[in-house]
Amino acid sequence: MILANDKLLLREFRQQDWVDVHKYASQEVVSRYQTWGPNSEEDTKEFIQDALDEATQTPRERYVFAILHQETVIGAVEMMIKDFTNKVGEIGYIVNPDYWGKGIATQCAKLLITFGFETLNLHRIYATCDPRNIGSSKVLEKIGMSKEGILRENMLMKDGIWRDSLLYSMLKQEWSS
Repeated sequence: MILANDKLLLREFRQQDWVDVHKYASQEVVSRYQTWGPNSEEDTKEFIQDALDEATQTPRERYVFAILHQETVIGAVEMMIKDFTNKVGEIGYIVNPDYWGKGIATQCAKLLITFGFETLNLHRIYATCDPRNIGSSKVLEKIGMSKEGILRENMLMKDGIWRDSLLYSMLKQEWSS
């Protein structure tokens, strides 16, 4: 499966992609606001294998795509189906810091939202982010998601500290591709 626009290509992961993924997933700055990382090589290989395994599931709950720039994997984006009955999905994204500030996460999020509403026929798509992650908040606002509020202490971080999450969402009728 491939998602693309005139600037980006998103495709499903391949086993050998772990090398490029590990270049960013092993960096502390990338995983600063995440419950995982920095990754060991084994962690990164496990992430790729999980993505490959989940691509074969029926019904499929998780779609994980590699972000390609000049045939190099520079990040990952995901659409997770959280509720089939109520047609709810969640998006997430990680980009190699060498490519931050270039609009890549924004373009990827737009492609995922289009995929969610037009291909998966979702009614509601949401995303969460650490309140300290200003870049991620800006991406979600740029793509037109509404800030619903804050989920208090909903994530246990790798250092054992609970963190809040900002909650953003969009309804199908609010989306225009």
